[in-house]
Amino acid sequence: MIPVYSYGDEVRVIRNLRNDGSFPGVDKGQLLVRRGETGHVRNLGTFLQDQIIYTVHFIQADIQVGCREEELIPASASWINSRFENRDRVVAAQALSLRGEVIVPLDTPGEVFKVIRHEDAVHYHVQFPGHLLIVPESALDSLDPEEALSHAS
Repeated sequence: MIPVYSYGDEVRVIRNLRNDGSFPGVDKGQLLVRRGETGHVRNLGTFLQDQIIYTVHFIQADIQVGCREEELIPASASWINSRFENRDRVVAAQALSLRGEVIVPLDTPGEVFKVIRHEDAVHYHVQFPGHLLIVPESALDSLDPEEALSHAS
């Protein structure tokens, strides 16, 4: 295993980090660091001898969290904030069609499987009943009432 990042490197976390039970004094599942925040690598270690874990100090939250390599990108890499992330439950904000036929009616629930960030837009691989589609962010709404309210204002 060769680490991608070194002590002092500035990195960005690409998904929300929640307490998996290993962070003391914080309820399991509680949000620790929001996706898009940057921090600096403070330490490197291994987990089960096959994963590199980076201890990252997120200055804005003043918290140090262990991150896997796939959760990080260089802070200098282009980044577009996304409204949703993997495993978020969403609904179709409009009817979605393929070759002129509606295959996903309005308000059909689905689940995000992948976030695709382009230079100026965000799309998602979304699993709807019977269909896995690439959908623009504008065609989706949240199933989470709190998230929907925060974007309405």
